[in-house]
Amino acid sequence: MKATSLVALLATAGLSATLAACSGGSGGAIATVNGEPISRAAFDHKLESGPAGKQTLAQLVQSELVDQYAKKNNIVVSDAEIAKREDDIKSKYPPGQFEQILKQQGLSETDVHNILRQTIVVEKAVAPQVHVTDADVKAYFDKNHLQLDTQEQVRARHILVADLATANTVEAKLKAGGDFAALAKQYSTDPSSKEKGGELGFFGPNMMVKPFQDAAFADPVGKITAPVKSPFGYHIIQVEEKKPATKATLANSTEKIQGILKQQQQQQAVPAFMNSLRGGATIVVNDPSLQDAIPPAAPPVSPAPAASAAAAPSPAASGK
Repeated sequence: MKATSLVALLATAGLSATLAACSGGSGGAIATVNGEPISRAAFDHKLESGPAGKQTLAQLVQSELVDQYAKKNNIVVSDAEIAKREDDIKSKYPPGQFEQILKQQGLSETDVHNILRQTIVVEKAVAPQVHVTDADVKAYFDKNHLQLDTQEQVRARHILVADLATANTVEAKLKAGGDFAALAKQYSTDPSSKEKGGELGFFGPNMMVKPFQDAAFADPVGKITAPVKSPFGYHIIQVEEKKPATKATLANSTEKIQGILKQQQQQQAVPAFMNSLRGGATIVVNDPSLQDAIPPAAPPVSPAPAASAAAAPSPAASGK
C-alpha cells in the first residue's frame, strides 16, 4: 500500500474512533452555553446524519466484510507481515512524521495494525488476479527508465536531544567508546528511532531537514558527528552506509518494476473485490438517517469476449 493511501485510511479510521468515543455516553448534556445544555442525543444525531457519520458507517461495514472474508477463507496475517509493512511505510517519512500523523488522527498502534492487517488480507484475496509478465516489465522500463535512476542514499542513526550541553555529553560518551544504541535509548527524544538504537534506515536527498541532510551526506561512514542543530533540537549522527547514485537498467530495475505493476493491478482489482463482498452480503441499516451510507453493489461487469483470429472480416473490411 502507498503511504498516501494509508494516510487516507488513517483519516477515516480517526473519524471512526472519534465517533465511537463521542457515542460512548448515555444521554445528558455534552456541553452548555451560558447554562443552556446541548444534549448528547442532539450531538449524536447531527454527527451521525452528516457525511462523517455515513463515511464512518461505510468504513465499519467494509472492515466487517473483510474480517468475515478472512475468517471464511482462512486468510491469516502474521505479526511479522504487519511489522514489515509498517516499517516500509515509516521509511518513506522523515523521523517522527508518521507518529505525528497518528497523533493528529487520534489513533493508536493497534488501530494502525488493524488497518494494515485488513489491507494485507485484501491484497491476498486479489493476488490471483495479479499477473506481471516479462513483457510488461520491459514495456514499463522503456517508457519510464529515466524516472528509475536512483539518487545517492545514506543509512544513518542519530541521537536527538533538546540542548547543546546534553548533546556534548552524548558525543563525549560515544567518542569514549560508548554503545550508540544504548545511548540512543537512554537519551534520544525521537520516539520513532530511539527504541531501534537511533536507526533511521536509508534516505535520499531532501528527505531530512537541511542541517541533518548536509551533515549525513558530507561525513564519511563510521564518523560520529559533532552536534548538529536543527528545528527539532541537536543531533549526534553516525553514517553507517552509503549507496551511490545508479543508472537504471532493465536488470537492476526488474524487481522494483514488478512491485510497481503489481501494486497498480491490486489497486484496480480492489474496488471490484469489495463490490463483490457487498453484493454477496446482507447489510441492514437500522438508522433511517444512515440509509444511504452503504451504496448498493454494482452489477458485475462481464469481460468482453476476445475477438477470434479466424473471425470473418466485416463487410467494410472486405469491401462488400
